[in-house]
Amino acid sequence: MRILVIGNGGREHALVWKLAQSPQVTEIFAAPGNGGMKGLASCVPCSATDVEGLLRLAEEKAIDLTVIGPEASLLAGVADAFEERGLAVFGPNRKAAQVEGSKRFAKELMQRYNIPTGSFQSFSDKGQALTYIRRHKAPMVIKADGLAAGKGVIVAHTTEEAENAVNTILDGSFGEAGKEILVEEYLMGQEISLMAFVDGEIVVPMVPAQDHKPVFDGDQGANTGGMGAYSPVPQIPDTVIQQAITDILQPMARGMVQEGLDYRGVLYAGLMITQEGPKVIEFNARFGDPETQVILPRMKTDLIEILTRVSQGDLAEVSIQWREEACVSVVMAVKGYPGAYQVGDPLTLPPDERDRILFHAGTRYHAGKWETAGGRVLGVTALGTDLQTARQKAYQTVEKVGFPQGHYRKDIGVKGLISD
Repeated sequence: MRILVIGNGGREHALVWKLAQSPQVTEIFAAPGNGGMKGLASCVPCSATDVEGLLRLAEEKAIDLTVIGPEASLLAGVADAFEERGLAVFGPNRKAAQVEGSKRFAKELMQRYNIPTGSFQSFSDKGQALTYIRRHKAPMVIKADGLAAGKGVIVAHTTEEAENAVNTILDGSFGEAGKEILVEEYLMGQEISLMAFVDGEIVVPMVPAQDHKPVFDGDQGANTGGMGAYSPVPQIPDTVIQQAITDILQPMARGMVQEGLDYRGVLYAGLMITQEGPKVIEFNARFGDPETQVILPRMKTDLIEILTRVSQGDLAEVSIQWREEACVSVVMAVKGYPGAYQVGDPLTLPPDERDRILFHAGTRYHAGKWETAGGRVLGVTALGTDLQTARQKAYQTVEKVGFPQGHYRKDIGVKGLISD
C-alpha cells in the first residue's frame, strides 16, 4: 500500500514511523513532513491545509490511504474533499470535526447526551463575560471557542486572572478562534488522555496516556500543545478507564450518529478524573500530540489494518494488542515557547537506539546540519519494562541532545511513579 500522511509534527513522525513497520506498506509520502522522517517517507512541500494540492498529490502518487494528522486539515475539509473524489481517507469530515473545532458545539453535544463534564457559559460580549466572572468565585477556566494549538485555555485562580484572560482572548489574541469564549467550572483531579478509534457507533479504545500541558515543572506556567507524555497511567485504576469508555466515549459516538455526524477516525477525550468519576475537559478529533508518541510504540497490532478498516467503515472485528512496556516522551522546546521564540539554533542529535526514538517536530536539516524550526522541537521517547526505566532512558537520551537553547520539563511521568 502507498500511504500519504498529512502534517509535519511529532505526531506525524510517530505515525510514519509506525506505518513504516507494516509489511503491507510499500511507500509513504508526507505532506509537508519534516526532516526526521528521512528514510521512512518522501516529504512533499504541500501545506497540510492545501486541499487541492493534497488531492493532486494523492492522485499523482496513486495513494491507497491518506491519514490526516492535524486538526487544521480536518477543519479545512480535507476528508470531505477526499471522500467526494472517491479517495480513501482516515479522519472525520469537517462537520464531525466540530467536536474539536468549537468547544461550545462539543459542550452542547455533551449536555444533550448526558456525558459528564463541567458546567459552562459561553460569551462573545466582553461586558457580559466580565459580569458573569465577578458573580462567580475563582478558580475557573477560560477557553477560546475555536482552535488555538492547545494554547487557548487559561486556568484562572483569581478573579483578576479570569478578567485578564477574557480581555486577552476577546481582544483578538487568538483571532477567529477567540471571537467566542467559554467560562467553565474548574475541575479537580488528575488529567488523562483517552483516545479511541471510532467508526459510527463502534468504539475501539487505545491505552490511556497522561499529557503535561503547562510549560514548566510542577504544572506551572502557560499551557502549551504538550511538554511530554507517558503511558500507561498506573495511578488511574482500570475500572475508572472502563467507566470513561462506558460513560463518555461510547455515548459520544452514539450521540454523534444520532446528530447525523458520520464520525470515522480517532476521538480523543481529554478527561479529568474527579472524586465523582471521569469528566470531559475537551474532545479532539484526531490523534493527540504528544500522546501518539507514547501510544504507538506500545501498539503490537499493525496500525494500517486499523486505519484501513476505519476508513472502510469496517471496525467491528478489530481488537488491538498492546505491549506491556511503559513509554515516556519528553518534549524539548525552544526557549520562549509557547510565547515568542526564535528558530535556526543548531542541534546535535544522537542516533536512535533500541527502544529509544527521537520524534521530530520543529526541526530542519539545512546545509548538512540540524537546526530548530518551531516551538516544540523534539519528542525524546523511550520504552522500558516499567515507567521508572522508561523515564531514565528518555532523560538519558535528552542529555545526549546538543541543544543549548533548549527547554524541557524534568518531571514527565513523575505522577505515575507513585503507584508504578
